[in-house]
Amino acid sequence: MLESAQPPEFTLEDVTVGPFAHGYGTTAEGEPFAFRTVRTRLTLEIYRPGTPAEVPGPEDVRAVAAVAVTDVDLTDVRSVRALVRDLIPDAEPIRGPRNAGTTIRALLARMGAVLERRDPDVPH
Repeated sequence: MLESAQPPEFTLEDVTVGPFAHGYGTTAEGEPFAFRTVRTRLTLEIYRPGTPAEVPGPEDVRAVAAVAVTDVDLTDVRSVRALVRDLIPDAEPIRGPRNAGTTIRALLARMGAVLERRDPDVPH
C-alpha cells in the first residue's frame, strides 16, 4: 500500500470578502501573513517567523506581493482564497529595513534636539 505525503498547505485563519477583502493566515512554511485590498490591488505581507507581537509591525515584514483584482470576484471566499494561495510564492523579499527613512529622520531630529540644548545661544 502506497501512502502519499500531502504537501503542507497554507491556512486562512480569517478572511473577509467584498471590495475591501482582507484577512490573515499562515503559509505552508509556517510564516504568518496578512492581506488587504485597497482600490483595485490586493497586497500580501509575509512576516518573519516567530514574530513576538500579536500585531506585526513594518519591521517584521519579510516579503511582499501585490496584484490587481479587477478580474477577481472579491465576494467569493474561494476566489479570494485561491488568489492569496497563488500569490504567496510570488512574494518578493524585502531588502533592508522597511522604515529606514523614518529611522534616519528620527535620529536626525534627536541629534538636533541635543545640539540645541548644548548651545542655547544659537538663534533658532
